[in-house]
Amino acid sequence: MKKIVELILLIILLFGGIFLINKFFKTKQVSNDSNVVQQIEEEENTVIEEKPKDSTMHMTVAGDVICHNSNYKDAYDSKTDTYDFSYSFADIEKYFKDADIVIGTLETNFAGKEAGYSNYPRFNSPEHLATDLKELGFDILVTAQNHCLDTGYSGLVKTLEELDKNGIEHTGTYSSEESSKEYLIKDINGIKTAFLNYTYGTNGIPIPKGKEYAVNLIDKEKMKSDIENVKAQGVDLICVNMHWGIEYKLQQNSEQEDLADFLFENGVDVILGSHPHCVEPMEKRTITLEDGTTKDGFIIYSIGNFMSGQNQANTRQSAIFDIYITKHGDTGKITIDSVKYTPTYMYNYYNSKVTHKYKIMDIEEEIAKYEAGDTSIGASLYNTLKKELANIYEVLGDEIISDEQSEE
Repeated sequence: MKKIVELILLIILLFGGIFLINKFFKTKQVSNDSNVVQQIEEEENTVIEEKPKDSTMHMTVAGDVICHNSNYKDAYDSKTDTYDFSYSFADIEKYFKDADIVIGTLETNFAGKEAGYSNYPRFNSPEHLATDLKELGFDILVTAQNHCLDTGYSGLVKTLEELDKNGIEHTGTYSSEESSKEYLIKDINGIKTAFLNYTYGTNGIPIPKGKEYAVNLIDKEKMKSDIENVKAQGVDLICVNMHWGIEYKLQQNSEQEDLADFLFENGVDVILGSHPHCVEPMEKRTITLEDGTTKDGFIIYSIGNFMSGQNQANTRQSAIFDIYITKHGDTGKITIDSVKYTPTYMYNYYNSKVTHKYKIMDIEEEIAKYEAGDTSIGASLYNTLKKELANIYEVLGDEIISDEQSEE
């Protein structure tokens, strides 16, 4: 009997041990599973902080668009009573295709045929020029320049309406006080950019009383206020077109330098000059601000004529500029990485029997073609282009390449 009791107790102890061991391992497994679940949940809730990416912009800039009577007469088709300027741009349109933004200066008016198309000293051009400029690639045309009131306030308004009709944005002149307070700000690849424009005057034509808002005149107080206002809207880059300087001069004057210093010191990043009708020097600067921080600045004192019928010395040479800009994701800082340019020449075939005589040439390309055996331009024009190119190189100097790009 005693042995039976001992056997029963042994069986009870054995099963009890097995139960406790199972319970222990199950509890541990649940604990492990719980830890795994908790770890997974923690990993899912962990935000991986990635370094903000850099943003880049390719800005293409051209000079003054001036339309003399020789230009629009050349573009006229008497059979259809229409105008077409696109042939003038055929050789250089490729340089506008890859840009993120294309900007130039409109130095004429689109007041309509009924106002009479006219030449210097008061310009009014066929409206189809706006269409051709849009098709070429222009996104923005600044309009504050000394000829903006050539056809009066009504002509100024019609010019803006024609640009709107063709999808070309504009700044510098305004059709209402309300629109004058609306700054041209564009997000270009993540770089919030403000475009401003000012002119030294309007050729003595008074701005109508009560419509002082219509034209942005160069005034330091006004410019500083505008700069502060766009800064308040959180812009990353400020680009200012200045219609200034002395006509036909290849060097900037002291007033241009003073205004440039003022603009840079107040936070402007890029300054694009117009009015002299010929190229003036370009320069990249390191600007020290009031708080001791530094930033890049870039200026072209004058880009020259993109299109015109002028024939004075140096007025037919210009360049198309490509400005490459980066907004650095980790700091938000703007850098001017490089500035390249394509020298151009507004050629007039004069007595040639060709249908259209005005053509904007890529100078380097035409010279290379001639030297490779294509003599279609002739020896005289070849020599002219070499002289024009040398002059552009002398005034503008070397292209600007960043240290990183030069190492590549």
